[in-house]
Amino acid sequence: MIHLQDKFRGLILGTAAGDALGLPAEGFKPKTIKQLGWTDWKHRLFFGKGMVSDDTDHTFFVAQALLSNPDNPYEFKKSLAWKLRWWLLGIPAGIGFGTLRAILKLWFFVPINKSGVRSAGNGPAMRSAIIGARFADNTNLLNKFVKSSTELTHTDPKALTGALAISHAAASALSNPKDNIPKTKEFFELLYSLGTKDDHEWKTNVKLIESSLKDNRSVSEFVNSMNLNNGVTGYIYHTVPVAIYVWLRHYGDFKTALTEVLNCGGDTDTVGAITGALAGVTVGEEGIPKEWINNIMEWPRSIKVLRKAADAMAVQDTDEVTMVKYFWPGIIVRNVFQLIVVLGHVALRLMPIKMRSSIGI
Repeated sequence: MIHLQDKFRGLILGTAAGDALGLPAEGFKPKTIKQLGWTDWKHRLFFGKGMVSDDTDHTFFVAQALLSNPDNPYEFKKSLAWKLRWWLLGIPAGIGFGTLRAILKLWFFVPINKSGVRSAGNGPAMRSAIIGARFADNTNLLNKFVKSSTELTHTDPKALTGALAISHAAASALSNPKDNIPKTKEFFELLYSLGTKDDHEWKTNVKLIESSLKDNRSVSEFVNSMNLNNGVTGYIYHTVPVAIYVWLRHYGDFKTALTEVLNCGGDTDTVGAITGALAGVTVGEEGIPKEWINNIMEWPRSIKVLRKAADAMAVQDTDEVTMVKYFWPGIIVRNVFQLIVVLGHVALRLMPIKMRSSIGI
């Protein structure tokens, strides 16, 4: 129980850490991150504190939906749909365009089996690691729940492939000690099998991950080999291969994995969150730098609430667990505050880089 509890805490808090660390740097090129002196990663959103974004929110919603519907993918999907509806009304500071369109369709009472849009954005991947951990010992249910979560918002086959890859990676990490990397041959056979028969792009990406690991390429070399010199994009076939490569390349070393992936720039909050989930479930909460967790400034979905959700997910007897309660009316106040802070960062980006780096922001 303690082992599972630590693993689930590592997954959810690792997601939050990667999300919050990466949020202020979202959209930055690697060159800009280096010029600002941000390669020593710490929270920079609001006077040394960080806040999470949609990546952590969605992971929490999936956990809540799983706690209330642990055996029925359709009921899980219905529950998640309502959580996303209410989440949008809370005025989140950021949301992917594909997810936004899907939630708007849900509010116009489009059935949940038709609400998804043709998009290969990161939404499904950023919320699928928790499903993999929950069903690490049941591949059939894992696949069904990931499919339900994905198709609620995204119908592009690539979205499902990417989400399944992250989910299976998390399942593997849950089942392996932090100093014992998954059996690579079996894992890569699984990855190859996830794409559709004619999905050559996915197979090329998996082959690149495999060959790069054999050649011991650095994370930056791998990212450059994918032609992502200006940063990891929000395309799921860019983010997922990078996150999996970093996780395997620095297996069992949370700090190095997060540092290396955030230095790549681009969609830093999402690639940070996904990498944080995989690295976090590998090492558990104890393997995450304490300052990266303690300096996350969140309410009402606080770090304490996230820990409670993780602990509930670790309980295998589903009759004993329910959704985690928190003061949800406070979400709008929290989101308005974050929106103001984010707009402040947008204004700061108008300043010359030399001026920003000289004053440490």
